[in-house]
Parts: sequence; structure tokens; C-alpha cells
Amino acid sequence: MSRTKSALLGALVLLAGASGTAVAAVPADPAGIAAIPCTVDYKVQNQWDTGFTAAVTVTNNSAAKTSWAVKWAYAGNQKVTSGWNAKISQSGTAVTAANETYNGTLATGGSVSFGFNASYSGTNALPTSFTLDGVTCNVDDGSGGGGGGGGSDPSGRVDNPYAGAKVYVNPEWSAKAAAETGGSRISNQPTGVWLDRIAAINGASGSMGLRAHLDAALAQKGSGEEVVQLVVYDLPGRDCAALASNGELGPTEIDKYKTQFIDPIAAILADSKYASLRIVTTIEIDSLPNLVTNTGSRATATPQCDTMLANGNYVKGVGYALAKLGAIPNVYNYLDAGHHGWIGWDDNFAPSATLFKQAATSEGATVDDVAGFITNTANYSALKENNFTINDTVNGTSVRLSKWVDYNRYVDELSFAQAFRNQLVSVGFNSGIGMLIDTSRNGWGGTARPTGPGATTSVDTYVDGGRYDRRIHVGNWCNQAGAGLGERPQASPATGIDAYVWMKPPGESDGSSSAIANDEGKGFDRMCDPTYTGNPRNNNNMSGALPNAPLSGHWFSAQFQQLMTNAYPPL
Repeated sequence: MSRTKSALLGALVLLAGASGTAVAAVPADPAGIAAIPCTVDYKVQNQWDTGFTAAVTVTNNSAAKTSWAVKWAYAGNQKVTSGWNAKISQSGTAVTAANETYNGTLATGGSVSFGFNASYSGTNALPTSFTLDGVTCNVDDGSGGGGGGGGSDPSGRVDNPYAGAKVYVNPEWSAKAAAETGGSRISNQPTGVWLDRIAAINGASGSMGLRAHLDAALAQKGSGEEVVQLVVYDLPGRDCAALASNGELGPTEIDKYKTQFIDPIAAILADSKYASLRIVTTIEIDSLPNLVTNTGSRATATPQCDTMLANGNYVKGVGYALAKLGAIPNVYNYLDAGHHGWIGWDDNFAPSATLFKQAATSEGATVDDVAGFITNTANYSALKENNFTINDTVNGTSVRLSKWVDYNRYVDELSFAQAFRNQLVSVGFNSGIGMLIDTSRNGWGGTARPTGPGATTSVDTYVDGGRYDRRIHVGNWCNQAGAGLGERPQASPATGIDAYVWMKPPGESDGSSSAIANDEGKGFDRMCDPTYTGNPRNNNNMSGALPNAPLSGHWFSAQFQQLMTNAYPPL
């Protein structure tokens, strides 16, 4: 989340937390916050024997800036090895972090966040002073939220659950990944645990149930903080515009959803045994956006989605889940918000935010039950397109008129998530909400990755030649050929973003490429068939799906290998 900090600081203090996080403070100016030229929040989020990841948030309380540079020095042998959202250089122990071209503007009272990885040996002592453009800053005392998180609200929740915490590595997924050739390179990454049917709560077909995962998370936790990522996914009439992920409950079975699915999950999560865990729940992916885009007179409408809009059970189910789970102090609800290639159009953007507010205030829920939202769950939209922007024109024609962008307002997930966060706040969600972006399959690396902009022959050659996302159409969602692993999971990677996550475990299929009989309620969707020529939702293009895919959620070795081959950043 992205709550801006403004606490005055007392005399010189050094604060340290259990996670290894620490901040230092120099004496505050008694004249008040307006007299403090800047504050810096420096947090060590993850630390291991030879390195660490840090997040830094700078707040400017002086005149507005069009460029900035933050400097500090280390007392030990720390060396910055990579960074994001700032140009970071180091000479000896002295470090300088200067703005990128896209974040040089820093208003009075405004904040900017960046992060980095670094190596060290011995003791990782924290910097004791910082300057912004040569002026010494006070650093924040950790009482607020900031870009790095760590503050708290009255419920006892921290501002960003991912800040300063490890994230649970699912041993079942990890074993499958490690068994693949080369899979040990990523088998220690945290992924989401999917509760996609009632049987999954206690464990189906010999798999771990919810309690087993939570017990394993406690074992992994040790003395630090630990996040467990759950996907809560079993609404009545689930996925009304797709068949591969249809659920077990019929459109009218809202009472069964409440009493046999949500209530048992809530009872387990509320067990005091698990009170020390930070439990992130991703609530009902691909549900509410369908009510906006696939109903009524739209060409993409389905009878199933019209039914769910009319009976209100998506809204009721989501509201009930938010209320029940949000009553547990260490649970953080993140509501699914589709992705830019779904919600980014003008006629979808604002109506979606309004509908989410309706759901978040139904069945006893309030906006306080929503910690944030997640985009791109189990999808492929590129995180950041660097070779073109929505504001570009080619021979007088806007990028928005290209076939790929097709009048969308956004070209990638990061710009969409940050903008949609602002829209959500504008309709009444708390200003401290944060966004998650699923980067498990949106890297689009490998030999097909463009190295620069496309030719300016036309707006289409420009966009198609430069876009990282190599799908045939942005509406294609099933087992996409050419995809790669994206950014590795990390906390506070950008303004307004709580974390990049791998909520969809890489290697788990989106759906079968041909009909497969099963007892999991999963149908056959032609969008998973590589021979399918499309429908109005993908503008009647080929599906772009990989062949020989198993049922959704089942292990798909060929896809896993492709994701590693095309990973970006590369493995």
C-alpha cells in the first residue's frame, strides 16, 4: 500500500525490527513538519547470508522538483548489484540514487519509492544519514505506511504485508518445479495456494489441505514475518465467460458457497495458532469484471454472465468473503481487478471500480475489509512496455488506434494498476490500498523479445514490432505460446504497488486443449485449443494456446519449460 508518512522525528534514534529492518533519525526541527526538508524511509525487506533487498521511500517537504538525487554512505562493505525505479551508482561506500526519466517530478509533500539488491559480508549496518539534493533529511520512524510498508492500522494490520516478510514457498509446487530439468533455479520462489473447490480445504486427491499449508508456513517462518498467499476461488456460477475454470457450484448455490466454502476457510484462518502469519487472500479472480464486460447487449455477453448479474450472487459472494475473512486481524483481502487488456478501456474502467465498491459494501463488508487489489492474475499482460507509450503517434496516428491497443487507455500492467488504484480511491476505497501484480507468466523474454521500437511505416508496424507481449490478441488467456516467467516476487517494487507476486504457480495449466472427463467441475474451453479461430472476446483471432495441455491447475511440463526458456529477467 502507499500511505505517505509525515511523522515528526525525535532526537537521534536507531530503531530495529525483527525482520532486520532499521531506520535512523536525526534531530527534528521543532518548528514542525514544514521545516523538515525531506524524510527518508530505508527498510531492509529481505536479508540472507551474502545479500539483501532494500526499499527506500523519499518524501519531499521543500519546493517541488523536476529531478532529484538521494545519497547515503555505508559503514561496511555493502555493494549495490541491481536496482529499480532509480539510477543507482556507487563509489566506494557512497551511494547515489537519481531519478529515472519517468519519475523525476517530486511535488511538495510528494513521495517517490525505489529499491535495490545488494551484497555484503559481515554486518549489514544501516546508513545513519541521507541527503536529498545535498540537503540532509530526517528519516521516518516507521510509524506510517510508506512505500516500504510496516505501519499499522487499528486492526493491527501492517500497511503492506509483504514488506519485511518472507513469503511462503508451497512445498508441493516446489517439488514439481525442482523435478523439472533446470527447475531448481526457481523452485524456491513463493507461489499462491489455490482453494478452488470445497475439497481443497481439507486436501483433495492426497494434496495438502489449508491447515497443512499453514502449518508448513509456520515452520518456514522462524522468528521473522511470513506471508501466506491464498486464492479463494469457488463462487457460484464461477467464470461465467469461460469453461476451462467453471466451478463446482451452480449459479444459485450461494448458501453452499457461504457455509461449506467461506465459513470453513474463515474458521481455520481465525485459529490463534496462525495469528503470527500474514495471510493474503486473493478473492475470486475473473468474477466481478465479467459482470461489467460480458453482460447485456455487448457482443461479448454470455447467458451465464447475464444470469450472475441478475441474481447478484457474484456480488453477494464476494461481499460475504470479504466480510468473513476481513474480520480476522491477520488476513489481508486483495480483490481481483482483471488486467489492462480487460478493464483498461474507458467504458470498463470506471464501471468496474464502481461495481467493486458495491461488492465491498455488501453482505456486511466495508471498504476496511479490502487491503488492496490484484491485477493480471493467471494472465500474460506485460508488466512494462518500454518501446512505445499510449501517447505516441506514428505519421499522425495515435498508438491507441493500432490493432493491438485498439483504443485501450493502457498498454501494460504497471501503468494500469497504478491508474486503477487512483480510480478505486476516488470511488471510496481507502487511500492506503495497495496493488499486487501477478508476474508469474508475463516476462516475454527469449529470442522473440524486441530490442527496440518497431518500424514507423505505420502505427501497427510500430506497435507490433516493439511490443514485448507476443500474444496474437490481448484477449488470449489460455496457456499462451511464447510466454516466459516475469519479474521475481518482490515487495514494494513501484509506487502504489505492494508486491509483484507469482499468484498463479508457473507450470500449472490454464485449461485442457481438448475435452477431458473429470470430477473437478472443469469444462473444455475452445480458447485452450490451439486450432480454435476465436470469438468476439478475442476479436476472432487464433487462440495462441499450447497443444497437449492438461486440465486447469494440473502440471504442464512443456509450459513450465517454455516459461523458463523465455524468462525475463532471464534466469
